Amino acid sequence: MSQTMPSATPGITEPAGTPKKAALASFLGSAVEYYDFFIFGSAAALIFPHVFFPDADTNAAVMSFATFGFAYLARPIGAAFLGHFGDRIGRQKVLMFTLVLMGASTFVIGCLPDFKTIGWGAPILLVLARLCQGLSAAGEQAGASSMTLEHAPDNRRSFFTSWTLTGTQGGQILAALVFIPVVALPDEIKYGIGWRIPFWLSAVVVLVAFFIRRTLHEPPAFAEAQKNNEIAKLPIADLLKHHWQDVLRVICCAFIAAVSTVFGTLAIKYAQDVAHVNSTITLWLVVVANAVALGTQPFFGKLADKIGRKPVFIYGAVASAIMTPFFFLSFESGSTPLMFLAAVVYFSFGYAAANAVWPSFYGEMFSTKVRFSGLAIGTQLGFLAAGFAPTIVTAIGGTKPGGWVPVSIFTAVVCLIAIISASTARESAKVPTAELGLR
Repeated sequence: MSQTMPSATPGITEPAGTPKKAALASFLGSAVEYYDFFIFGSAAALIFPHVFFPDADTNAAVMSFATFGFAYLARPIGAAFLGHFGDRIGRQKVLMFTLVLMGASTFVIGCLPDFKTIGWGAPILLVLARLCQGLSAAGEQAGASSMTLEHAPDNRRSFFTSWTLTGTQGGQILAALVFIPVVALPDEIKYGIGWRIPFWLSAVVVLVAFFIRRTLHEPPAFAEAQKNNEIAKLPIADLLKHHWQDVLRVICCAFIAAVSTVFGTLAIKYAQDVAHVNSTITLWLVVVANAVALGTQPFFGKLADKIGRKPVFIYGAVASAIMTPFFFLSFESGSTPLMFLAAVVYFSFGYAAANAVWPSFYGEMFSTKVRFSGLAIGTQLGFLAAGFAPTIVTAIGGTKPGGWVPVSIFTAVVCLIAIISASTARESAKVPTAELGLR
């Protein structure tokens, strides 16, 4: 089931289209960016209520999860800004910028003073740094997906673009692995310097991705558009004039991303507060499920190249809605093997299908001249549901006894919206890249 990771061959001149190198660069870049993004999610669940909101009493968890969601408010703004330049000056240049911005803002979070030192100034600085993370993330997946899709051969676009999101899973694995020893530390160390170390380590991984990504050239489709002077002067205007229906469709389909934050952030809090599951176990659940998804997502990408994007995406949404209550109830069973089984079925064999396919499914709705903008704006507006899912569900009792019910209802609703929207899309698996998004 698992696929061999695409790799570039050193010392050999790459042809105009370099799908393996593009997939590798997208995988590593996304892994770095989302390592930074997900360590914030883990900290929001386990650390920040104590460090930045100690005087908030019962509202500490809600306020901490709200800082996680603030990044999603910045993402639509970043999508419009970065999408414009991605379609104007190139995918690679914008991707270099997003990488550096994410690394810098994450490192700064690790240096912030706590609430005891400067009071409410501490969470304000935290929110500002989180907003910078959101601006960066707004362009990362859209840019990496656009670049890989445009480098890939027509009959393997879904497989190669699936590595962008597989890199996201790699980042989440790394984030969870780094936090496992942190949560095991004594409280004095954990809430002192311990939690800061994962944020500081981002500087190392950013340097690795920086040197890999800077060697990747622009995809042939974009280079050809530049050569023929076919670059849109104002991509957003062109996008909204000719592709507004597709933007709306992507927004609604992107609600499915709420499943990821329910799984990777909210479930940790629920397991700890309601089922009294050790936080180390819940972090290992995230590691194992994402590790399995490293194999299943390329498989689902390859499957979508054979049978189409729509059936694979819709299957992933249906499976996610069905499995959510079983996953949360597994915490209350007290059976660790059952928790791991439920996590793998839910995430690796359910949500992973939709997650693997959306870069090609959404990206193929747009032409080359507006693809970056269309992907960025559509996904980031839709991802607002994902960003505030922990806050919304926590506020309605999702982390209290019996909270699996509102969690399951919320997840079912966002999955249903994604399913209905996806069913209205055109199937683009067999459409040549040069004809994508054209009427």
